[in-house]
Amino acid sequence: MKAVLLDGDSLGGDLTLNEFKNLPIELTVYPTTQPEEVAERVQHADIILVNKVVLSADLLAHVPQVKYIGVLATGMNNVDTDYCRQVGITVNNVDGYGTDSVAQHTMMLLLNLATSFVPTHQQVQRGDWCRSPFFCLLDNPIIELAGKHLVIVGYGTLGHRFAQLARAFGMQVSVAARPGTQVAGREPLDALLPRADVLSLHCQLSPQTDKLINADRLAKMKSSALLLNTARGGLIDEPALLAALKSGQIAGAALDSLSSEPPPADHPLLNAELPHLLITPHTAWAAKESRLRLVQIAADRLATYLDDSA
Repeated sequence: MKAVLLDGDSLGGDLTLNEFKNLPIELTVYPTTQPEEVAERVQHADIILVNKVVLSADLLAHVPQVKYIGVLATGMNNVDTDYCRQVGITVNNVDGYGTDSVAQHTMMLLLNLATSFVPTHQQVQRGDWCRSPFFCLLDNPIIELAGKHLVIVGYGTLGHRFAQLARAFGMQVSVAARPGTQVAGREPLDALLPRADVLSLHCQLSPQTDKLINADRLAKMKSSALLLNTARGGLIDEPALLAALKSGQIAGAALDSLSSEPPPADHPLLNAELPHLLITPHTAWAAKESRLRLVQIAADRLATYLDDSA
């Protein structure tokens, strides 16, 4: 069977992809694929492997020979899964591969905010420490995480793993019930926000969670509170967050995703130059071990499909 991988470089250039190459398929790997190139590259494919390239119903209607789509990610919003179900195309994603990587990254962001690492490091690089009349620099706030209240939104494997790390630092952890939901043992998010020292988002983006953290909810938070988002950028109303940071309504934020990716060069958050705003380029999932697991899981699921179809 003929297979194409449309955006191989999105997995990084340090993987061999032998897990796919060792399967009984004829695989063509494209480093990247632009929207206008998709139709030509899949016209003879039986199997499509894709990370973020969009596979719409209109596109798939012109390639009736396609029988399998392997999404090399957890989210499948780039594939019209409703159409695939209607015409019998098997779609598999990959989940659970990046739990430790994402939890580690989230804790890294929190530790950087809690210790004011970035502005302090910049001071050292500028020579401020060398010029100090004292043995240390105490210009930037530093907080202890022990005893602080962490509120988590989204308590799947990622949220659960981050909670374990936070408890190891002595934090009190509460899991919020999202607006419109009721879960036994969980307080509503709006009730927890005024008591949160740290708010960490680990939930999926959906119509119900779009701009979940908006101006009204930011206004309910402590002025000393920190916001973390290693889920999806659309969970946050970005202009409202920028206003909250500039006004001191909250003390800091660290984000691993934005509402548009890659973001435009003039994105307001990227140009804010605020010491208490940290942004990483959607890399929480990207530890090499995590990416190797992703490829192995995706290859195993494709192998199972091939065996069942033989």
